[in-house]
Amino acid sequence: MKVYTKTGDTGETSLLGGSRVLKSDLQIEAYGTVDELNSYIGLARDLIENNAIKTELIKVQNKLFTIGAHLANDQKKAKIKLPKLDISDIEFLEKSIDKMEKTLPPLTQFVLPGGHPTVSHVHISRSICRRAERCVINFNETSHNVNPQIIKYLNRLSDYLFVLGRFLCQILKGQEVFVEY
Repeated sequence: MKVYTKTGDTGETSLLGGSRVLKSDLQIEAYGTVDELNSYIGLARDLIENNAIKTELIKVQNKLFTIGAHLANDQKKAKIKLPKLDISDIEFLEKSIDKMEKTLPPLTQFVLPGGHPTVSHVHISRSICRRAERCVINFNETSHNVNPQIIKYLNRLSDYLFVLGRFLCQILKGQEVFVEY
């Protein structure tokens, strides 16, 4: 199988199931942004030395790949059996957030992204996650076919990435900087 097919040279691409759509389609924007998020989390994971966190991020990346497949699926034609998304995926993130938050001081102010280069990459991942969530919601407004678990997962994932940034800042002995008013 060749990497290049030349079928996208006119600005179209195929959904899972075969339908052709413009690369500017909201559906493509949604799963493309999830793919961007997945790639950036991979970069953040490569910078983290903690094996437990790396394992969590691999689980997140696998779930994002599944979400991308759901979003790339042609609702009208595809007969592809996709892995399930369910509440346990969201609960996994919530449990991890709760575990990390037990070690963190309570927030009384807004935190500026940064504090350590690794933490900064996690914050960029968080902001890409928020954009992915907006793209998926935008696509859902027109298609009404997005699994609601996807939107919930992306919302919780951004919370997870925020707390992970704070947690890593603590582990890496970085400096949290708060918004000054």
